Parts: sequence; C-alpha cells; structure tokens
Amino acid sequence: MSLRFAYNTNGAANHRLDDALSLIADAGYDGVALTLDIHHLDPFAESWAQDAERVRGRLYSLSLGSVIETGARFLLDPRAKHEPTLVTADAAGRARRVAFLHRAIDIAAILGSEAVSFWAGVPKPGIDPAEARGWLRDGLDQVVAYAAERRVVAALEPEPGMLVETLDDYAALDIPGLSLALDTGHCLVTQEREPAAAVHEFADRLGTVAIEDMARGTHIHLPFGEGDMDVPGVLDALEAIRFDKLVCVELSRESHRADRMIPDSLRYLRECRR
Repeated sequence: MSLRFAYNTNGAANHRLDDALSLIADAGYDGVALTLDIHHLDPFAESWAQDAERVRGRLYSLSLGSVIETGARFLLDPRAKHEPTLVTADAAGRARRVAFLHRAIDIAAILGSEAVSFWAGVPKPGIDPAEARGWLRDGLDQVVAYAAERRVVAALEPEPGMLVETLDDYAALDIPGLSLALDTGHCLVTQEREPAAAVHEFADRLGTVAIEDMARGTHIHLPFGEGDMDVPGVLDALEAIRFDKLVCVELSRESHRADRMIPDSLRYLRECRR
C-alpha cells in the first residue's frame, strides 16, 4: 500500500488559504491538515458555514482529503496564546473552547474530513491537577459525544507541557470514542517511546498522524533531515499497520519559506520510500 501525505496549513500562514491549497496540491500531496485560523477558514466568521462549503468544493476540485487541526495561537483570545483551554479555571472559558471544538467538528462534517485533532491545554499555576483532570474529562465527554452525533473522528493529541503530555496520559483517560492524534515528533521530545514503536502500540486507536523532524528533548518542529527522527522507520511502521489515513507534515515555523518547504518535504518522504 502507498501512504497518503498531507501538509499542515499552519506552515503556510503567510499564504491565502486558496494559494496554500494550490501549492499543496501542485506538490502532489493527497490532502491538507487545515488549521482553522483567522485567515484560514475562520470558524467564528458569520459566513463560516458558507466558507466551509466553498472550501469543500475547492478540496474536491484539487482531489485533496483533509484533517481539521485546532491549534491556532490567538483564535479564541487575542491576548493569551492558546487560551482558553479545556483546563482553564474559568468555566465560561472552558465552554468557549468546547464550543470552538464543536464548530471544528461541524466544519469537518461539511468537508468530509478524516478527523478533528485537538489537545488538552496547560493548567495555570496554582490549579489543583485533580480538579483540572475533572474539567478535562467533562470537556472531552462533550466533544466526543458531539463528534459521534456528527459522525466525525475526535482525536486527542498529547502535547509536551500540557496536562495530557504523553501517550500514557492519553491511554489513562480511557474514554470510549476518543481516538489518538499521534505527533511522532512529540515522542522524541518526551522520550517516552520511539515513534515507530508508538505507531505499532496504538495502531487501533490512531485517528490521525503528524510527522516532522525533531531533536530529542526539544519541542521544535524541524524540516526533515535536521533532527533525530528516523523518518523511514516511522513510515515503515505506518505501512506495516496498513495506515490508510493522511500522514500530516507539520512545520509550523516554516511559513516564511512555505513555497520551498511544501514540495521539499514531500520529495523527502517519497525518497524515503524508494
């Protein structure tokens, strides 16, 4: 089988969405990991539903599949990066995050996306971890239930530094219907497992997979060949489990040279399969 690759639009933040989609399609990708943002299908715009329908048509015309990503930095609060989250102390803030994730699920349903990827958040200093876990479970229950109604895959991404940081943290939640969004580079940051081993261990729970290069212990998304990732080994593992969903390249720091990184990344991945 042939793996299917996508490119995350958070690595094309200086491009209009239509232009980014054209670059991704022209490079030969099979899909796009669409990070909803103020300039890339703003989920809070009054015309969000019509915008989503238009993007659906655009993806269809370009033969691109999709995954919805929800990691935009200042989409919910222009003064606080990534806030509010599912573990924010303010109940109204947590409700705003849940409402956003519901909207992301609605957009995924319109686009026919393979999954919606999201993360837990970082508890602020002084927050009781047990209380934060309670808030998280409550939010996750709401998101998973809504995703099931809309027949969308909800996938939680363990993120270094967040309340759900490792694959063990994800597994401990044990929430039926909650898939895993595996960023293989994060395994190198937390050094909990080798990325290829993680692919095999969680094969039956994978909702979506991200790949990039990364140095061990350092959470910086790097172009392929600049870190410690055994990219061929990860691709071998994905092929071994017959992973047929999109494998998404995430280079969120490379927007300034997206014109080069989009085609270069796919070229690297294809060379790894020869």
